[in-house]
Amino acid sequence: MTTHYKLDNILFLDIETVSHYPAYAEVPSNLIKSWENKCQYFKESSTSEESLTSKAERMYTEKAAIYAEFGKIICISLGVLQKIDNHHYQLRLKSIYGADEKKLLQEFSLLLAEHYYNVNVHQICGHNIKEFDIPYICRRMVINGLSLPKPLQIQGKKPWECKHLLDTLQMWKFGDYKNYISLATLAQCLNIPISKYDISGKDVGRVYWEEKDEKRIALYCEADVICTAKVFLKIIQSKVQLSPDYISNFEHSFN
Repeated sequence: MTTHYKLDNILFLDIETVSHYPAYAEVPSNLIKSWENKCQYFKESSTSEESLTSKAERMYTEKAAIYAEFGKIICISLGVLQKIDNHHYQLRLKSIYGADEKKLLQEFSLLLAEHYYNVNVHQICGHNIKEFDIPYICRRMVINGLSLPKPLQIQGKKPWECKHLLDTLQMWKFGDYKNYISLATLAQCLNIPISKYDISGKDVGRVYWEEKDEKRIALYCEADVICTAKVFLKIIQSKVQLSPDYISNFEHSFN
């Protein structure tokens, strides 16, 4: 099954997002109404006594980060496989992170434009990237006034025109489109050890806004990139062995 994939040309990706503002009280008045309208469609239960404003504030903390219109990207972690020998690869990691989202996206866009520009040769792989990571990145680029690099110019394209996007969630569905499985659960099903971290996705906003520990978030994001690479290799039934030694900062591996 590995004959269709040149492992050296795959860029593994994961992103972390937070609400655009640290607290609901800081959201500009012109966005308050839009968020309240959004909240009316959330299915989470609320008491009859809870006002729309109260629900909107509660939901902002819990959900704003997952919507590109109300959140922002604070970290993009990437991984590339570098061949050691015929059966062994090493995963090289890089994280682009920080409070300046536009600068972060510009660096990522430049990386794609310089090294992963050919959609017929290069591929981007992640878990649920077709429904979350890639659309989120594209929307935030447009909001920040940035041009989309060629691999992200996917507006209106048919699925067969986006073969450069490899989604481990879609691969695992095997045509069962009603199925959803998290990366962590899929890894467990495939007997892939998961790195233990003291934070989870729901903690990212708190760690970013309250603890201001961006490096901690980047390490957490990199762990998902490592897990995604392992899941991908398992799904395609590759015989490749992944070295346990991960190397951070892989710029020179493009040469």
